[in-house]
Amino acid sequence: MFTGKKPSIKDSRGRFFIDRDGQLFRYILDYLRNSRLILPESFTEGERLKLEAEYFQIAGLVGTIEKQLRPDLGFTPPAGAVDGSITVGYRGTFAYGRDGLADVKFRKINRILVSGKVYLCKEVFKDTLNDSRDPERGHTERYTARYFLKHTYLELAFDMLYGCKFRLVSSCASSANSGSSTTRGDDDDHRWSHYNEFIFQRP
Repeated sequence: MFTGKKPSIKDSRGRFFIDRDGQLFRYILDYLRNSRLILPESFTEGERLKLEAEYFQIAGLVGTIEKQLRPDLGFTPPAGAVDGSITVGYRGTFAYGRDGLADVKFRKINRILVSGKVYLCKEVFKDTLNDSRDPERGHTERYTARYFLKHTYLELAFDMLYGCKFRLVSSCASSANSGSSTTRGDDDDHRWSHYNEFIFQRP
């Protein structure tokens, strides 16, 4: 580019003009300074960055990107079982019968929520994980609290966690009376909502 072997464009002051992506060049410049690829957690333009690295013929950067590049243009999680934690929570409703606590009737689980590091959540729950509420796809090193499962089987979620060597380390629960009566057939019962959370850790 600067040896004259390739035609170069200069402005009126004799400065070289390089018609490339200025936003992505900051990462290339950081790599040249530090010999490390440092990207923000929400970065999703891996393929475009690779093209820029190829244009500037930076073989080391190209190789680094290729090692980490995913089919979805994000970045791969570390190989092997990685330590970390996943929090599983769910909201549901139940009712106290006429005899009080002795007659608790379980109602339903509305949704099982999942939070933790992205690659851990995807490793454990695979295609049962719904990421439609997560606006930042791609980089798997970040944390998210926007996942939920496509089913409401709490035991299945726990089995999947245990199958990946996660163990329950803590839990908590809370409930509140909605102040309204339940559906027909339980006119004297009081509907309660509850939230439960379970923290799993590996190892």
